[in-house]
Amino acid sequence: MHIKKYTSDFSRRQFIKTLGVAGASMGVLSPLWSVLAEDGDHTKAYPEELLSLDAYTGGKISDTGTIDANNVDFVKDLLDPIQYLQVKELGRILNVMPQTTDLYRLNPHDYLEATFRNSGKATFDSDGNVTTTDGKPWIGGTPFPNPKNGTEVFANATLSWGRHDASLYPVKETDLDADGNITYKYEAVWIEYQATGRVTIDPKPYWPGHEDKLRYQNIIFMKPNDVAGTSFLNIWHYDQRKFPELHGYLPAFKRVRRFPTNQRFEPLIAGNTLYLSDAWAAGDPFLLWGNFKVVHRGPYLAAVADSWTGKDDNWGHTTHGGNENAMFWDTKVQLVPEAIVVEAEPTGFSRAPVGKKRVWFDARTQSPISMVTFDRKGQVFKSFDGAYSVYEANGKKVMNGKNPYWSWTRVHAFDAQSGRMTRLAQASELQGGYSMKVNDTSLYDKYLTVGSLRRLGI
Repeated sequence: MHIKKYTSDFSRRQFIKTLGVAGASMGVLSPLWSVLAEDGDHTKAYPEELLSLDAYTGGKISDTGTIDANNVDFVKDLLDPIQYLQVKELGRILNVMPQTTDLYRLNPHDYLEATFRNSGKATFDSDGNVTTTDGKPWIGGTPFPNPKNGTEVFANATLSWGRHDASLYPVKETDLDADGNITYKYEAVWIEYQATGRVTIDPKPYWPGHEDKLRYQNIIFMKPNDVAGTSFLNIWHYDQRKFPELHGYLPAFKRVRRFPTNQRFEPLIAGNTLYLSDAWAAGDPFLLWGNFKVVHRGPYLAAVADSWTGKDDNWGHTTHGGNENAMFWDTKVQLVPEAIVVEAEPTGFSRAPVGKKRVWFDARTQSPISMVTFDRKGQVFKSFDGAYSVYEANGKKVMNGKNPYWSWTRVHAFDAQSGRMTRLAQASELQGGYSMKVNDTSLYDKYLTVGSLRRLGI
């Protein structure tokens, strides 16, 4: 008989002890970041019960099992309230896979190397912005890999969304009503380009002449024809107290216009449930939010790895649920040994429909893995959960320089009040020659200037 060194409640008690304790480190048996710095394997930081869903549930759900309405109550504490509702009442099914222990399967190689290299070099200046200890803009990687409070966690998420210096994601979007009927389908490209904190593209860590900017970001809708050319260009200042400049092109008016800041809390297009503010669970400058509070630490279920199969040439994925069997992505989740749950309020947006958001972050990478927002009355509003992967499986591989490409694969964005769903998937390419690009310096001139909006508009 195997005798466990730690009881099933040991980890829970340890996590509770650290809540509200200034300077508390992540990890249960050992400080997580010190363990990861040794070889990128987190197992020495956690007891057995946090390394396997089978062990955590006492064998009730195995590491290769399935979670559905019949057994989801065994893992209710490992899901956000909306995902629990989706499984318990709406027919969502989660497949389980063993825990990924290699940190380099959970984030891009260059970004992780920069995080290790620059550990301990970040601080906040008198304005609340992240700088190096000598007062310069951040130099790349996660600035606070062992965060001590909610502000540091959100700064980590905001300063580099996709963890690459430059990205073009071809996106296929499907919008569904509460019964799971498909109402809209769109194709778009989403582009991100870092001006500071660069870890791969030369010159780095800063793009000369753009040191006062954090990033440039654009979304351009390509299909259907009646919205083709619609775009929203965000120019982010490095100073997180400032609102991003938001420019848009509307084909119906054949012109570029400047949008007000409250546009960040409006659907981008008909049928869509996402706001610009929702991007990466950190879609606004973090100093325009406030009252950051770590409200929970503990294990969680999320699709943090191996969610790309390579079986479809255009990276398609299968679905289930709803009238058209299309409501939810088929998703493989695993036990994340430690998630940090942070709440924040939109203090810089007096008319935002969101009263607060609660975000779950993987403690190992500081990547957001789930988000729930609440309206001004405190009612559950919307949710966001995504899947990530190294793009290497079944004998196929997508490369990013010398290493396999890591990125998001698909997203659920669900409006709990209306029952509507927006599903997003990263594709290899869209019709018209728009293919995935990573760390490509040509993206700025092609997609990220006001002039490019006019050129790409139809």
